[in-house]
Amino acid sequence: MASDAENPKRDTYRHGDLRNALIEAGLELARTGGPEAVVLRAVTRQAGVVPNAAYRHFADRGALLHAVSQAAMAQVARAMEADQAALPPTADPTAAARARFRAVGTGYLRFAQEEPGLFRAAFHVPADMAYAAADTSAGDSGKTPFELLGAALDDLTAVGLMPEDRRPGAEFLAWSAVHGLAALIIDGPLRGLHATQAHEAGQLLIDMIERGI
Repeated sequence: MASDAENPKRDTYRHGDLRNALIEAGLELARTGGPEAVVLRAVTRQAGVVPNAAYRHFADRGALLHAVSQAAMAQVARAMEADQAALPPTADPTAAARARFRAVGTGYLRFAQEEPGLFRAAFHVPADMAYAAADTSAGDSGKTPFELLGAALDDLTAVGLMPEDRRPGAEFLAWSAVHGLAALIIDGPLRGLHATQAHEAGQLLIDMIERGI
């Protein structure tokens, strides 16, 4: 077994790498343990640096956890984008708008079930820190999950599937409904549902939201 002397911890990284390395380490810990697992000592150990190295980029655990939360949120956005990208092509703008809206919900729910630890981390906001979305919480399209939902609702309005007078604030209601189901499935009384049942529940919920808007 190699000794610590043979494999000393790195306390320096190439410019810009250390912050990203710490966030990536935090994501790996959150994947298996949720936001509670993202603590400074564990993150620096995971990244292979001395504990004090984290303070060069993060004032405290809350700041680190916020950065990890933003990075996890970006992964939620990418899951939503992936479901949209997988849609079959159609020349019907109405069908396309409807499918893209539904894919926002299915991608969100899929990520929650496949990556519950990261999903919990994505929506963890320290009590002493106000939530503020940043570029780091956006997916490959440059949009956050909330913005992807907003864009999908705009498309529904543009093709006449949603009345213009119902558009203001609709994303808050749709998001609340889908997030509520996700939380019930991964942390609540619905966590015993078979994957097929969870998928069906998601489809029925999106059906209900469509009818409501």
